[in-house]
Amino acid sequence: MFTRKLLYFVILSFVGALLLYLSINRVEPFESFSLRFNDINFNLQKKEPNKDIVFVAIDEPSVNEFGRWPWKREILAKGIDKLTESQILIMDMIFSEPTNERSDKILSDSIANVNASVCGFFLRQKATQLMGEEELDLLDDSVLDLLQSQIARESNPIFVSAPYAEINILQVLQSCSLSGSFSTLAESDKLLRSYPVSLYFHNKLFPSLSVQALRIKYDKDIIRVSENEVSLNKKTITLNDKGFVRLNFYKRQQYNIVSFLDLVNGKIEPSFFKDKIVLLGITEIGAGDVVSTPVGFLYGPLLHYTFLSNFLEDHLIVEKQLWTSLLIIFFLFLPLLLLLLVKKTLYRSLLNATIYILVYIGVRYLFVEYMLYIDLFYPLLALLISVMLIEMFEFNSHEKKSKFIKDAFSAYLSSSLLEQLVKKPDSLSLGGEKKELTILFSDIRGFTTLSESMSAHDLVHLLNRYFTPMTDAVLEHNGMLDKYIGDAIMAFFNAPVDVKEHAKKACFSALDMIEKLKELNQELLLEGIQPIEIGIGINTAEVVVGNMGSDTRFNYTVMGDGVNLASRVEALTKQYGVNIIITEFTRIQIGSEFLWRELEPVIVKGKDEAILLYELMPLNEKSLKQKELYNTALELYKTRECSQAKKIFLQLSKEYNDSVAKYFIEKIKRGVDSGVQRMQVK
Repeated sequence: MFTRKLLYFVILSFVGALLLYLSINRVEPFESFSLRFNDINFNLQKKEPNKDIVFVAIDEPSVNEFGRWPWKREILAKGIDKLTESQILIMDMIFSEPTNERSDKILSDSIANVNASVCGFFLRQKATQLMGEEELDLLDDSVLDLLQSQIARESNPIFVSAPYAEINILQVLQSCSLSGSFSTLAESDKLLRSYPVSLYFHNKLFPSLSVQALRIKYDKDIIRVSENEVSLNKKTITLNDKGFVRLNFYKRQQYNIVSFLDLVNGKIEPSFFKDKIVLLGITEIGAGDVVSTPVGFLYGPLLHYTFLSNFLEDHLIVEKQLWTSLLIIFFLFLPLLLLLLVKKTLYRSLLNATIYILVYIGVRYLFVEYMLYIDLFYPLLALLISVMLIEMFEFNSHEKKSKFIKDAFSAYLSSSLLEQLVKKPDSLSLGGEKKELTILFSDIRGFTTLSESMSAHDLVHLLNRYFTPMTDAVLEHNGMLDKYIGDAIMAFFNAPVDVKEHAKKACFSALDMIEKLKELNQELLLEGIQPIEIGIGINTAEVVVGNMGSDTRFNYTVMGDGVNLASRVEALTKQYGVNIIITEFTRIQIGSEFLWRELEPVIVKGKDEAILLYELMPLNEKSLKQKELYNTALELYKTRECSQAKKIFLQLSKEYNDSVAKYFIEKIKRGVDSGVQRMQVK
């Protein structure tokens, strides 16, 4: 037995070394499979590009109006003249040949009149264009001197190089603030996923168009942080072995694209471009380039747009090769570990699959939320190879006992249990059922003020201290904590397990929360921390309860008008200055075990009918006397004997500091009618 496990370990170690080599060195065809497998990242995320970037496209309507590209340079200058309020103009095009002196001067003057401009040039392996010394000198102004000197000291360039370049004519070069390369490289599967930070030409490091625009925007240079990381304006950019950064693509319809024709015709005001980064490029078929990406076909200039937006919106992808390597090792030896712990093949298979799925969901979440790129293809390959090898060896070693194992397995799992296992996934399917629940919302009052007075670390620590007893109060009374919403708590009673007298349980939970909060506030006072005050709203209603979400990510929760009403009732606690408010639907079900007092009927936002509200009070001698006096005043108020009601409300305010009494005193002063109140609570 031990010898067989040792043999497994040796074989898996060899397989692991091979997979690590394939992963780190991006060996084909595995690398292409890996790239396609992980492209789902871009379909999951819902991030939007930066709103201060505009792509002015020389599109089909523009070409239909002004003729086929290339145009007379006066036409292009006419459009550029309308972009003088932009912050930076990026030109994804080359004017490598002169036309006539007048036209070239009109274009160069227009470029010179914008606030700042970045003109493009194209690096290539073969070219016929000859560059003069003056052109080369102007191009050298765009070199990344600081980064280049750092790389020279470390003798580790990583950036790819090209021997030739196609550049703008001298007049255009003289008008541009900087020049940048718009060359790029596709991945092994012919899809463009990465963007070059810089490329070598003439033994000098030339940045791309977008990097040049960022250097102008922040008036800062790039600094090398580590072997595969550079920094600009204190933001780190992770590079691959070619000096490229992985692009975080957006949906095609999310890019802000306007037509050059609309710009020239005045359909778009020049003020629209004020302080924006404007990208000028070509999309007309036959003149512009269309590239294949993980999200489909995109216009070539949108690669610059994507990188700029990634940088400005903090959507830059951070690649974690070390994490990928660790996951390869983990999933390679996971089946061996489960073999030692779990005897049944079916259970091992389910555990292997489940663990991978959980890791898969977690890794995809890390990408969507934090832009961490972790390759899951090689870990999956490691798991499949490991499971296949181990289970194959185990099957061979136990082949003679296969009938016994089958008989034992059949005896162990009854037909009813098998049926439950088949049905079990359905319990997690999307959808829900209608059921009467009691919903509870609580919220900290003045949380914004509290948060502004504390550091982020202290605030998180305080919230953890607060949430612990509040959550205990819910769970101790058979409630289910649905979620934390900032400083708010949402819970419900009577699901997923039936709870008898769920309305009472919710009310007991709310009263317990107030008592636990008093204990916490005593501790906070000793520490010099401002006490916490909360409001709690409770409503009983028929709602939809079940798993809500997508096929891969869902949550057991409740939905419906009854939930919204509970939330809005909680918001009204501040209006009346009380801790707990329940609706008439909850009050009907709680009976005489609780002390409550009527507030008034209100119409909350989203409702047409008035809902009668009640304050849930602690059951003690003081509250009983307070309620008795209050009921007398409320009856007088309802019969419009406001003068007598006011006297008793004033007595309540003085003796009990009764906030509800103060509320009605103000209403009497304003002459507000005692009928239904319409509360506009969001």
